[in-house]
Amino acid sequence: MKSEVMVEYGKPLELVESPTPTPQESEVLLKVTHCGVCHSDVHIHDGHFDMGGGNQLDVRSLRQLPFTLGHEIEGEVVAVGPDVTEVKIGDRRVAYPWIGCGQCPTCNRGEEQLCGKPRNLGVHVAGGYATHVIVPHQRYLLDYTGIKSGLAATYMCSGLTAYGAMKKLNVSDEERVLVVGLGGVGMMGLQFAKAMFKQAPLAADVDTQKLQSAKGTGAYEIYNPKDSDALKKLLKDTNGGVPAAVDFVGSEASLKFAMGAVRKGGQVIVVGLFGGALSMPIPHFPMRAISIGGTYVGSLSETHEMMKLVKAGKIDAIPFEERPLEAASKSLDDLRHGGVMGRVILKP
Repeated sequence: MKSEVMVEYGKPLELVESPTPTPQESEVLLKVTHCGVCHSDVHIHDGHFDMGGGNQLDVRSLRQLPFTLGHEIEGEVVAVGPDVTEVKIGDRRVAYPWIGCGQCPTCNRGEEQLCGKPRNLGVHVAGGYATHVIVPHQRYLLDYTGIKSGLAATYMCSGLTAYGAMKKLNVSDEERVLVVGLGGVGMMGLQFAKAMFKQAPLAADVDTQKLQSAKGTGAYEIYNPKDSDALKKLLKDTNGGVPAAVDFVGSEASLKFAMGAVRKGGQVIVVGLFGGALSMPIPHFPMRAISIGGTYVGSLSETHEMMKLVKAGKIDAIPFEERPLEAASKSLDDLRHGGVMGRVILKP
C-alpha cells in the first residue's frame, strides 16, 4: 500500500510504501477510492490548536509518527476478517471514523464520538490518505448507494458535523437559523438547515464568493461581518435577532458575530476549531438568557439518520474538487490559507 504520511509536524507529507495489512477478526480492509481533506487535518498536521492569548493546545502526544491522516473515507471492501458476516468483498462503503473504546458508559449509550479513549480513524489511528485502510468492525461501514462517489466521503465528517449541530437547535417554524462560516462544513450546514427547518437559513462569511455561492444555493439572506453595518442589518431583518446561530469557523471574530446575532433566549453552537478565546461578562448570560455550547461530529445512529436524508435527495451537493493522493500536502496548505471552495477530495 501507499500512504501520504506525516513524518514531522508542520512539514510536507511524504509518500511511503508499506505492506498491505491483512484484516484480523472483525476488521475490514478498504481500498480507498476517495478521502476528504478536513480543516481539522490542518490542526493535527500543525500539532496544536490555538487557545487564544498566545496559548496552544499541544496534540502531538495523541499519535505516533509516522502517521496517516484522513477521516472522510470512502472505498471498496477488498478483504475481511474471519468474524465479518455483513459486508463482502466488492461492497462500496463509507467509513464512520469516530470510533471509541467500545466499553465505557459513553460508548454503551451510543456516543462513541465522545469517548475518552478514542480510536478515531485518521486522528488516533491510521486514516485514509492512503490506498488502503483498516476499519475495526463492519458496523462502521455504511452503504452510500444513490450518493455521488467522492461526495459520499465528505458526509462522514463535514456532513455529520453539520447535521449534528443542526439537531441541537430549538427553532420555531417562523424563525431562521444563522450559519456563520461557509467553508466545506458551513456549506453542509446551510444545506441541512434548509432541509431540517421550515424557513430558509441566513448565512454570514467574510468571503464574497462564498456568500454569493450560499445565496445561489438557498440562503435567504447573506451578511459580510467585515461590513460595519452587517450586524445592525441582520438584527433589523430578523426583528431583534435569530433564535440560533451555528459558528462553523470558531474564531474570536466569528463567535462575536454569532453571539451578537442571537436574540434574547437564543442559542449559539460552536463547531469550528480555528481558535481563540471567549471573553464575556458573566451577567450577560442570565440577562440575555443565551446559551453557548459546542458540538463534536455525531453518533453512529445520527450518521444513519443523516444518510437517509441525503439518499432521499433532500441535501444539495456542495462543490468539491478531486486531486491525486500526492497533492495531500498542497491541499492542507490551500485549506490552511483559505484557498478552498467546498471540499478537496483525494483520490488514490
